[in-house]
Amino acid sequence: MIEPLDICVMLGGPSGERKVSLQSGAAVADALRELGHRVSEIDPVDGEFRLPPNTGVVFLALHGTYGEDGTVQASLDALGVPYTGCSEAVSRLAFDKVAAKRACARDGLATANDCVVDESDAGLPDGLELPLVLKPVYQGSSIGLEFVETAAAWPSSLAKALEGGGPVLVEERIEGREVTVGVVGGQPLPVVEIMPKRGAYDYANKYTAGATEYACPALFDAEATHRIQHAGKRALTAVGGGNCARVDFIVRPDEEPVFLEVNTLPGMTETSLLPKAAAATGTGFAELCQWLVELAVEHPPLAATG
Repeated sequence: MIEPLDICVMLGGPSGERKVSLQSGAAVADALRELGHRVSEIDPVDGEFRLPPNTGVVFLALHGTYGEDGTVQASLDALGVPYTGCSEAVSRLAFDKVAAKRACARDGLATANDCVVDESDAGLPDGLELPLVLKPVYQGSSIGLEFVETAAAWPSSLAKALEGGGPVLVEERIEGREVTVGVVGGQPLPVVEIMPKRGAYDYANKYTAGATEYACPALFDAEATHRIQHAGKRALTAVGGGNCARVDFIVRPDEEPVFLEVNTLPGMTETSLLPKAAAATGTGFAELCQWLVELAVEHPPLAATG
């Protein structure tokens, strides 16, 4: 247990996930205060910030662009202040859905067939079978997510996916069970299965309380559970490693986990999955926050990745 620290919680920010980030940050700040830390909060809504004097560590509760793409991490590295999560380089790579997927594929993880599209008038991709999933390459995990069931739906879905700017990753949709694995301090947490009551696990179902059911630990046998957890550790290692991340997969009927993406700043709201997984091990929300702070202090992300 480390002594009480001066901790700055960074929350909000300029991304499309600002609202959720504010909720995450408020929950974290309350928990850290209950533990006896001296806590300040900064909302870099314009992309600029100045840390309070004597800040010993920054708890990053930012989501999406600016928070997860390495931008704020680079600024904190320049200041020499440790922070939670992953380094600038790892954050930047993991936030790029194509680069992260290619890194994990090189490491031998299963991935869906895909292509990258950046033109609004592009036709339905040759060589890919419907249904398809469209993901903006440089957005948070649920922002701009589109599902294409028929060829007729392709133009409008592509237009919506491109609205946020930048290219779109187009993948064949894998049939199976959607799961996520938290990895904290090199330890995989229990597998969480994600079961939306209606439709897919999009932004609305992700952040609306009661819209999705979860099983934690997920109901897989011991061998499949180990396979999924090991894949989570491998995925984080493939993008460069770090103190904390959450890795998403689709588990096929043959129980092979198919990589979806790495989230280097998992949400910390009441519906967030990292706290659910930690709770399944007996680690409460405040304990999880403390664990992440201790990792940041003892193993600063910049030092951990060189």
